[in-house]
Parts: sequence; structure tokens; C-alpha cells
Amino acid sequence: MNATLSRSLSVGLLVAGTMLGPATAAEALPAQSGPVHAAQPAPTDAGKRVLAHDYQRQPNSYFCAPAATRIALSTQGKILSQQQVAKKLGTTKAGTSSASETTRVLNDVTGGGYETTEINGPTAQAQQVDKLRADVVEAIDAKRGVVANITGTAVDTEGVPHTYPDGHYLTIIGYRNGGETLQIADPYARDGHYWMSDQKVADWVAERGYSS
Repeated sequence: MNATLSRSLSVGLLVAGTMLGPATAAEALPAQSGPVHAAQPAPTDAGKRVLAHDYQRQPNSYFCAPAATRIALSTQGKILSQQQVAKKLGTTKAGTSSASETTRVLNDVTGGGYETTEINGPTAQAQQVDKLRADVVEAIDAKRGVVANITGTAVDTEGVPHTYPDGHYLTIIGYRNGGETLQIADPYARDGHYWMSDQKVADWVAERGYSS
């Protein structure tokens, strides 16, 4: 189990990606890959969109950013290995420094379109939740997966808590209810995918940032 990571003073975001939830590094999930095909929304689901993507679990406790960034890249048909992405991100056993790095690599591989948004403070303000929702909808509609740097605990729509006390990276690959509920592709979670409200995701990102 790695120690809690320090704050990144240069970009105002926290370093993340070592200790991911209650499992130890020895219990980290093996990498598993496979395309996830998203069906076109039915007429009653006009406010819903989920991107086809290539999901893969992270192979160790500090590859969350490479795994999450890789999933996001796959939404645009860019299939790289986690090792390739980790090299571009500068990932070490201490993790990946910030959302600024995921934004840089996403733009480098896809040709641009991504920006970093920070959410300052312990919880997200209403306008920050609104911006996150709008940013995710815009990105998903443009077939860009969103990478979020999060910390702490958040509960999904099924009532399942997801806890990452020392930080984590994950991918937002869809939305429903016009963006009020977001689908997460989590490279560490055993179930892989789950839905969560925009408010809870924004609070999860608080004091860190996301690439959209």
C-alpha cells in the first residue's frame, strides 16, 4: 500500500493513482480487454448516449491514468497499449501527476479538442456541476471519452460506494437524462461500469480536475 500522494502545487491538482480503494497492490485486477458496443438510443432515450469503447482493467495499483486515458482514446478508434500511454503520461509507481497530463496526451494522440477543467474546493459549486454536465455532453456528442481525476468516496445509482482515498483516474463514456446521470468506465472496479449523478461525479472531482 503506497502512501497518500502530495498536492501538485504547479497545476493546483493532486497527484493520483497509487492506492486505489480498499484493495492492496497485490490484489490489483488483471488487465482484461474487449470492445464495448453502444447501441443507438431508442426514441424514448433521446437524452442518452453511450460511446463504443475498448475497456481494459489496469494491471497494477498505479496504472489508473494510463488505463483511463486508453479507454478514452479508444472512443475515437485510437487503440494503444497501457504501457504506451503510461510512457506518454510520464506515469511512475507514484502515479500520474494531474489531469493536465491526461489532457496533453489525449490532444497529442487525437489531434486536439481536449481541455483541462479544475474544480477547486472540497465540493463542487452549482455552476461547476453545470459546467461538468455541459462539458461531458459536448465531449460525448463529439465521440470523446472524458478522463476524470477523482478522490474519496462516491455512491453510484445502484447504491454501491466506490472508494479511492488516495486518488484515481477513470473515464466517463456516456450520459443519460440529458447529462444528469453519467456512465463511468472504471479501470479498477470489479464490475467495470456504473452510472452516477453529475453532482456526485463533480464532488468526486473536487480539488482535482478532468479532461474533456
